[in-house]
Amino acid sequence: MMAGPLLLRSLWSSTRKSFTSTSSRFSPSPSRFFSRSFSAAPAAASSSDPAGSLDPARLRNVAVIAHVDHGKTTLMDRLLRQCGADIPHERAMDSNSLERERGITIASKVTSIAWKENELNMVDTPGHADFGGEVERVVGMVEGAVLVVDAGEGPLAQTKFVLAKALKYGLRPILLLNKVDRPAVTEEICDEVESLVFDLFANLGATEEQLDFPVLYASAKEGWASSTFTKDPPAEAKNMSQLLDAIVSHVPSPNANIDAPFQMLVSMMERDFYLGRILTGRVYSGVVRVGDRVHGLRNKDSGAEKIEEGKVVKLMKKKGTAMVLIDSAGAGDIISIAGLASPSIGHTVTTVEIMSALPTVVLDPPTISMTFGVNDSPLAGRDGTHLTGGKIGDRLMAEAETNLAINVLPGLSETYEVQGRGELQLGILIENMRREGFELSVSPPKVMYKTENSQKLEPIEEVTIEVNDEHVGFVMEALSHRRAEVTDMGPVAGTVGRTRLSLTCPSRGLVGYRSVFSSETRGTGFMHRAFLTYEKFRGPLGNVRKGVLVSVGYGPITSHALMSLEARGTLFVTPGMETYDGMIVGEHSRDTDLDVNPVRAKALTNIRSASKDENVKLTPPRLMTLEEAIGYVASDELIEVTPKTIRLRKKYLDANKRKTMSRKPKE
Repeated sequence: MMAGPLLLRSLWSSTRKSFTSTSSRFSPSPSRFFSRSFSAAPAAASSSDPAGSLDPARLRNVAVIAHVDHGKTTLMDRLLRQCGADIPHERAMDSNSLERERGITIASKVTSIAWKENELNMVDTPGHADFGGEVERVVGMVEGAVLVVDAGEGPLAQTKFVLAKALKYGLRPILLLNKVDRPAVTEEICDEVESLVFDLFANLGATEEQLDFPVLYASAKEGWASSTFTKDPPAEAKNMSQLLDAIVSHVPSPNANIDAPFQMLVSMMERDFYLGRILTGRVYSGVVRVGDRVHGLRNKDSGAEKIEEGKVVKLMKKKGTAMVLIDSAGAGDIISIAGLASPSIGHTVTTVEIMSALPTVVLDPPTISMTFGVNDSPLAGRDGTHLTGGKIGDRLMAEAETNLAINVLPGLSETYEVQGRGELQLGILIENMRREGFELSVSPPKVMYKTENSQKLEPIEEVTIEVNDEHVGFVMEALSHRRAEVTDMGPVAGTVGRTRLSLTCPSRGLVGYRSVFSSETRGTGFMHRAFLTYEKFRGPLGNVRKGVLVSVGYGPITSHALMSLEARGTLFVTPGMETYDGMIVGEHSRDTDLDVNPVRAKALTNIRSASKDENVKLTPPRLMTLEEAIGYVASDELIEVTPKTIRLRKKYLDANKRKTMSRKPKE
């Protein structure tokens, strides 16, 4: 069996296409980039040459896919700048405030750029495993993909995930080895990474056509790509021309029938204050014009069901960083339509004569769930404006409509079970809600199990870890308690004193481990994970957390009380913060919970000095972020989320009720 990939690799390396280094620079004609003002006049380019603008042979639909932090969004910046777009800031495609703050892509984005008489529709995708649903629903819109791989790190867990999705849809990838300007990267290392990527293609069942992929070398940060290995190309070649030429020559144009009736599958959706629902997707057949009568269809077991009928009010297309109004669009193009209020992602928009819906994308199932409910703590209602279960439910249902990777199921007494891919994905949702003024209580994440042939199965993830040698022991011990199994271990090529571990671990074991990992490795290690499969349940976890310090007082916390509690464990609060019965104020140094009184004040005496309390010196507390809190809380605890604060609390605030419930057998 091994002879096949080795033979293919030798054939591939001997016959691989080498792209000529065309250094012709594109000088864009003055293009009209509109700001996001949809009252602007339609773009003149769309109506001056309708036949040319609707020609599918001019189009190339390409997704940029990669592991997290391998340079996709930076690459998109350089491509936009090369083709004349005005970039307002770095990482221009990351328009969301959370994306800019955290430096990660959360949602897929589409834009188009013009290059040598061709129009390239580029899709920027997230690299994190929790946002894999964003990759799955857009790969059906494109014919090709630029697979970005860090030349120093090589293919990692998420590289395998996104590549498997691309190959499954028959896309023809282009391999782009990024960050080759780093001092540690050599031509030998690049050759080794190419071989690893080729083996990955072969193991994922790539066809001979897909295995014949071109390889380019680039520094997205410096803004150049080359068909041959170099660290410093000549000044006239320091641009993205060779990558753009490779896309035009290697990626096929859409196989679309422009004479058939209009059909479009909705892949993205957003809301606009003036236009209402904006539906984005790829036109699979025909031509659509402003004013056309269309209707929305969805697939049911009994056949296609009509949702709504209306007319196309606006046709839009993202060009560069601006949304441009157009008059018409043809098969193979990726456009946005306004005018329908009901269709959503996965539905078909088509002319009123057609009553058959396009097949929808099948997404991987969610692996984790959390319960969202009303905040019922004694401090509820002080910060937020959206407090009721009805408002929380409406917001979650709206999220499920635009994000297919999230499922929302109504529960008992104004609670909602939210199912997703991972704690980061659900943490982003909670963070967005608290910024919008919501107050809510959130349960710890629960893993979604399966039962097959009366056997309990659980989701298993593939984990890649790279740490300094002195931290390997800590990491191995911690993960052994979390039921991880090591599959591979060895030194990191090109670096001294670093070890790379490949493991498989249950999803429940990885909940909350990222913050522990960061502190154990002093921030020098990195960990990447991706869903692998469902396997037999590996048994209960070991001791992964200590007990907690639980408040039995109500009111402002005093420094006098905290001074005596410091010896008991690690504190999560500071003097002056409000507390209540059942709130968690710290981590106990032992495995059991301890009830404490953090509001106790010093008794007054006739010899007390006025400034006595000012001399109290406390150790800085451990103030938890939302992601840390999600990973920290146990099954009998909740997170209280408000726009200003994040508090940890017991599910049952009364101490007697907690004792009663603790005697019940756990799940």
